[in-house]
Amino acid sequence: MPSLPAPPAPLLLLGLLLLGSRPARGAGPEHPALPIRPEKEPLPIRGAAGCSFGGKVYALDETWHPDLGEPFGVMRCVLCACEAPQWGRRARGAGRVSCKNIKPECPTLACGQPRQLPGHCCQTCPQEHSSPEKQPTGLAFEYPRDPEHRSYSDRGEPGAEDRGRGDGHTDFVALLTGPRSQAVARARVSLQRSSLRFSISYRRLDRPTRIRFSDSTGSILFEHPAAPTQDGLVCGVWRAVPRLSLRLLRAEQLYVALVTPTQPSGEVWGPLIRHRALAAETFSAILTLEGPPQPGIGGIALLTLSDTEDSLNFLLLFRGLLESRSGGPAHVPLRLQILHQGKLLRELQANASAQEPGFAEVLPNLTAQEMDWLVLGELQMALERASGPGLRISGHIAARQSCDVLQSVLCGADALIPVQTGAAGSASLTLLGNGSLIYQVQVVGTGSEVVAMTLETKPQRRNQHTVLCHMVGLQPGGHRAVGICPGLGARGAHMLLQNELFLNVGTKDFPDGELRGHVAALPYSGHSARHDTLPVPLAGALVLPPVQSQAAGHAWLSLDTHCHLHYEVLLAGLGGSEQGTITAHLLGPPGMPGPRRLLKGFYGPEAQGVVKDLEPELLRHLAQGSASLLITTKGSPQGELRGQRRTVICDPVVCPPPSCPSPVQAPDQCCPVCPEKQDVKDLPGLPRNRDPGEGCYFDGDRSWRAAGTRWHPVVPPFGLIKCAVCTCKGGTGEVHCEKVQCPRLACAQPVRANPTDCCKQCPVGSGGHPQLGDPMQADGPRGCRFAGQWFPESQSWHPSVPPFGEMSCITCRCGAGVPHCERDDCSPPLSCGPGKESRCCSHCTPRRRPAPETRTVPELGKEDEGS
Repeated sequence: MPSLPAPPAPLLLLGLLLLGSRPARGAGPEHPALPIRPEKEPLPIRGAAGCSFGGKVYALDETWHPDLGEPFGVMRCVLCACEAPQWGRRARGAGRVSCKNIKPECPTLACGQPRQLPGHCCQTCPQEHSSPEKQPTGLAFEYPRDPEHRSYSDRGEPGAEDRGRGDGHTDFVALLTGPRSQAVARARVSLQRSSLRFSISYRRLDRPTRIRFSDSTGSILFEHPAAPTQDGLVCGVWRAVPRLSLRLLRAEQLYVALVTPTQPSGEVWGPLIRHRALAAETFSAILTLEGPPQPGIGGIALLTLSDTEDSLNFLLLFRGLLESRSGGPAHVPLRLQILHQGKLLRELQANASAQEPGFAEVLPNLTAQEMDWLVLGELQMALERASGPGLRISGHIAARQSCDVLQSVLCGADALIPVQTGAAGSASLTLLGNGSLIYQVQVVGTGSEVVAMTLETKPQRRNQHTVLCHMVGLQPGGHRAVGICPGLGARGAHMLLQNELFLNVGTKDFPDGELRGHVAALPYSGHSARHDTLPVPLAGALVLPPVQSQAAGHAWLSLDTHCHLHYEVLLAGLGGSEQGTITAHLLGPPGMPGPRRLLKGFYGPEAQGVVKDLEPELLRHLAQGSASLLITTKGSPQGELRGQRRTVICDPVVCPPPSCPSPVQAPDQCCPVCPEKQDVKDLPGLPRNRDPGEGCYFDGDRSWRAAGTRWHPVVPPFGLIKCAVCTCKGGTGEVHCEKVQCPRLACAQPVRANPTDCCKQCPVGSGGHPQLGDPMQADGPRGCRFAGQWFPESQSWHPSVPPFGEMSCITCRCGAGVPHCERDDCSPPLSCGPGKESRCCSHCTPRRRPAPETRTVPELGKEDEGS
């Protein structure tokens, strides 16, 4: 009798895991052990955290359906998870695989002939007889059919992954140069789970075609096409990195190279190294060679501001300045200079060697002017040998470039005083090269109108927080604000890139804040959804019937040219009752019959993926803007949050008035230009290394502007920002953007003549005084809120403090939207005797009057006796 083929090793391992979870049934005869040896499992990486199962390596908290190979296939009714070691989630070391049978957890169906859908464990009722609520919510995990379908969700709390990266052990950097190229590039790589996410900035290099990873011998390990993102920046993701490549990365023996059409073997390359400075980096610089061209010379700088003082800490790595000939000096003195428009501001001395071409230093006590130049990208760093004239490299310091997305989910749970109203907020932000911040905030589900949107720091105590920007530009309807914060400052930009800022939304019912969210960078994932569209807010108030949830979320939904749905979901504010399996469903309009597609079951605050076989009806809903995304939790199985994907709204380009009497219309441009300024075209994709006297390069739409021109910025995906005006300063190449200063109005009910206008205007024949009931849409200077009342700009008043009444010795004044209160100044002293007035300060009187009674007022101090 021929022998049967041996079952695969994963089946034996799975059987042991499932049997180990069953209760003992008493003593019995032991079955003889099968004379089969399991396949050799891959050796875990020393010190790595994860699990090995079936020849694959899984990250901690990752879940999967085991694939047992032919003839068994994928076990849909078995769910395996990689659990952290018993001594703690943050502990390093191999995890433990736990598998369970989820078939008994399938719901009981009411239909007579249920059917088994491919890729699902539980049976479902036929679509025409089923109700969307009867679908299984927590069991139908999609099996990852390709790397794009793998779950990147985190079971931990929001931000855990970012904080885990703070130790510097998963961030790597490389300086890229080449022996036959003047180009210099800098690669930053982050290891998250089993994926490498990389962003590469370059100078003096044509657009690369591929990013290549190799070992020290030049053997190619992975190549990624260089998709166009921003000028001078390419990004990508290497998913499911093999164990050998991970070992090379940790040993700092993994090389990254940029491949160009002229040099297919790689024009610039360098090894990836790790350094703790990467975790705190907020500014950076790429240093290229000055003077006659020579290949293989350049440097990079990683900079950050001190948390306690205005000092700039930096790490500088360079290559090619020092010869590596034997017998030379062990250390060579170097001169580092900080300049502004060629003028020397600071100079430092440092030592380096050919074996260690790099050093760390501190620029202490930056002045306010230097801090402004820093955020504007106008400070230049230069390095040369201190012995005399020779090779010199230099570059401008600017905010760190990245393909990450700055975003925030605003929920009631994160408010300073938590509320549970079902409202939600979603924000997308873009930091420009000149320190300006473009923002778009969407708010849904509030019971009253929005009165304030602010970007602020974390409060040290309740109601003690610093407001960095008052966000204006609230559009009609009160649910969306688009604008620009022109003066964020170096400290504000540093805190923004360190994920230390918050967005707060105040309403009439909750003026101190109904919604609040943490502004954080969402790491680049390779999914196109977040770069093509704006996120869809997810709120409990949009569920039918409405849910008074304190959680919120937003999601990116995008259809590519193949009708594949790219989705990404981010949640915030989920409490203990919502812990467990979370599901995301795509469906049509609420309350109407139709298909309902389970996108993913996941743990934690985020999930993403691609769906390639959507039903035609759902595709129609997506195209028409009637598709809905429903989030269900353990506490709200019928729906915790909901959002609707709307159709695209296009804004027309508003052309600035030309500065010449006879402008001409270029065939490839929207707006007319002056003839003498046609040499500088507003076309995207032009190289940035042009003479600043020709014009300005604007990071928003990646275009050149002629010197002296003014325009409304267009920033994808935000579109036209009509409440901001940018100006190109001739000679310096600087771009300055500022909010539009709307005129003060004297009518009671100002209106917008066009819905897209930024400023309101008075109707014909109207009059009266400005109305302060709608401070977010007031076109004049912003007023102040004090003790529950609004005061217009520049108005002064005496505060009233119960039970003492009006404080005549204290005067408050509204300035730039912030109330300032101080005690009245009674100097100089009187020279006419003891005459007094029964007010705050004394003055000469013809007769004596009794002095008023002295009172002590809490928080405002003690009035001067006898005054």
